[in-house]
Amino acid sequence: MSSSPGDATSPPQKAARSGTGTGTSTGLDAVTRRPAGPLESARANRHWWDAAADGYQDEHGRFLGDADFVWGPEGLREADARLLGPVAGRSVLEIGCGAAQCARWLMGEGAERVVALDVSFGQLQASRRIDARLGTSVPVVQADAQRLPFATGSFDIVCSAYGGVPFVADSLEVMREVARVLRPGGRWAFSVTHPIRWAFPDDPGPAGLTARDSYFDRRPYVEQDESGRATYVEHHRTLGDRVRELTAAGLRLLDLVEPEWPAGHDRSWGGWSPLRGRLLPGTAVFVCEGPAGREA
Repeated sequence: MSSSPGDATSPPQKAARSGTGTGTSTGLDAVTRRPAGPLESARANRHWWDAAADGYQDEHGRFLGDADFVWGPEGLREADARLLGPVAGRSVLEIGCGAAQCARWLMGEGAERVVALDVSFGQLQASRRIDARLGTSVPVVQADAQRLPFATGSFDIVCSAYGGVPFVADSLEVMREVARVLRPGGRWAFSVTHPIRWAFPDDPGPAGLTARDSYFDRRPYVEQDESGRATYVEHHRTLGDRVRELTAAGLRLLDLVEPEWPAGHDRSWGGWSPLRGRLLPGTAVFVCEGPAGREA
């Protein structure tokens, strides 16, 4: 993510894209901060990720693994953190799955049913290629996270590692949809760029340590073509905004994990780097519990 969007004459580094980007741009698009609604955001991001999927997997696939669950650029792994609780025998949905690396790991951990969802057909094609190489078969669905195509109470666990949530205009609706598809008392955990990063330039070096923009500026980061049509959109919410969204959806926040940059981890990923990671949080993982019950 470009955690501190710039202007069209001095575009920010298009490097991490909420920790999941390619490190390259698909075009010489202008960069701005402006409103972008649900349809515009979904269309732009679907097309962007379709075009960027192969490059992203080539660049970051080794770090992510073919069947591993990494919560963010700091390298926090679900195998160590266990933020989802027990997964064996559970029904799990991954939102914004990319090439379904996390879903594949969940299957290996004994989850009874795993479904991986992404808006990008290009990313789901990458998942199929990994399946063909490994001899696995992850069920995938192409859909918008704001409209989950599943029945109420379908899953014990819903998760998302830098997928879906930052790229939609109506993230409250995502929270409501997650609460709907969760079984009573189910677990919802998702990671996003730590909101404080939006105040700082997306630079892995010393320039990325000085706040430049307002943390409270909630206008989306938008890349757009010459006609003004969005080609990539990312949405900002403060920590308080996220908590209010969860509460409004009937979810209960159990934990907010801010992974520290581990010693010996020298891999930079866009604006995420050892220098910045040891001084500023880069990722926020929200761990939540679904509604305890529903009216008949």
